[in-house]
Amino acid sequence: MPAQAAFMSSHYVEVLPYLLRGLGWTLGITLAGLAIGFWLGAAAGLARTSGSRAVRAPATVYVEVIRGTPMLAQILFIYFGLSDLLGLNIDNVTAAIIAVAINAGAYIAEIVRGAVESIGSDQRDAGRALGFSRVQIMRRIIWPQAFRRMIPPLGNQFVISLKDTSLFSVIAVGEIIYQARQYYSATFSAFEALAMACVIYLMITIPASVFLRRLERRLDYGA
Repeated sequence: MPAQAAFMSSHYVEVLPYLLRGLGWTLGITLAGLAIGFWLGAAAGLARTSGSRAVRAPATVYVEVIRGTPMLAQILFIYFGLSDLLGLNIDNVTAAIIAVAINAGAYIAEIVRGAVESIGSDQRDAGRALGFSRVQIMRRIIWPQAFRRMIPPLGNQFVISLKDTSLFSVIAVGEIIYQARQYYSATFSAFEALAMACVIYLMITIPASVFLRRLERRLDYGA
């Protein structure tokens, strides 16, 4: 009992309200950013499959630039660089959502491109034989099949983006790591605060990873 009482009054427990508050910001920013990033990535991914160089080139530049630069640099560029360049006052949460959307969008674009290109040309030929337009072929035949193949990698992107939110502590977004830093700055209990922060992340990422593996096996089995 004394050991249990000591644990309950320890920094491991006392830091939890801070971390749970940070978890709300972490999940909110991740989901909002990915919701925007999916549509951005879908547009860029489909553009990369276009036969028109004028359509394909801008999407390729976007994907390569974002995938080729650190997310931390992108965060600082959006929060400080764009504010300075455009004279805008971009708040830190908005900058965080934009950063997740732009970063995840580039990776989602490759997921979309790969999934669409994995659908055999015979599917397109069948659509043309039925008199469908290119848009109808994509919407009715290619996209439904491709989207099914996107689900596991999109889930993996969720896990990656969730962990990447830890970088937003540099612009004072109140996510998990920021809250842990605030706590141990006041209590000098860095080990306990950061250990519990890692536990919070693992409580989300491990079940998500297990679910995604099972889902991938089920989709492979049903294919």
